[in-house]
Formats: sequence, C-alpha cells, structure tokens
Amino acid sequence: MTTTPEHDERIANMRFASIYPHYVTKIEKKGRTIDELHQVISWLTGFSEKKLQDQIESDVTFQEFFAEATVNPNASLISGVICGYRIEEIETPLTKQVRYLDKLVEELARGRKMEKILRSQ
Repeated sequence: MTTTPEHDERIANMRFASIYPHYVTKIEKKGRTIDELHQVISWLTGFSEKKLQDQIESDVTFQEFFAEATVNPNASLISGVICGYRIEEIETPLTKQVRYLDKLVEELARGRKMEKILRSQ
C-alpha cells in the first residue's frame, strides 16, 4: 500500500510536540515509563535527552525532527502494519521514519521487551 502525496505532506508538517503527549499517554496507560519512551526515541533518532527536549520545545515538524536525526541503521528491521500501512511498503522516506517511530511506541505500549523493540542482535 502506497501513501498519497497529500498524506506524506500532512505527516511531514505535523508538529512532533503535538504528537509526543499522545505517545506518553499511550505508554503510561500500559505501565511503561517516559524514560523507556525516550530510550526508544533515542535509539531510532540518535538524539540525546537534551536534544530530544530541544526538539519538543522548538515545536519542530516531523520533517525538521527527522532532518536532524541520525536514523539507526537497524531501523529497517522494523516491520509490520501501523495506521493501516505496511511499513515495508512505504516508499516516502520521511513517512516511513515517522511510522517506524509509531511502531516502536506501539510495541512499547504492548509490553514488548526492550531488547526486541531496539532490534538488538
């Protein structure tokens, strides 16, 4: 399933700071911690705790967020369906990166072990 240009543009222009509280709510409802969420985000993006806080406070778009990130080379191991899209089939790099993040947050909320979430080999 491919995404539309409109969908990709909408994703690119979404503010990370507006989505972040939803991530927090999702994982806390399931008994996971903000530290675990930050560990997952850091693994995917390479951001330090300070850099992540700067991104939230700067109210960057996902396009700006991932432009500054160093995406983990093992991110390509993230697969499955999220938001109705099979991650492996998403062609737009930015949309794929955002869906990687969504999938990691979902796995964290579902109680998956951190070693599995972080694709430790």
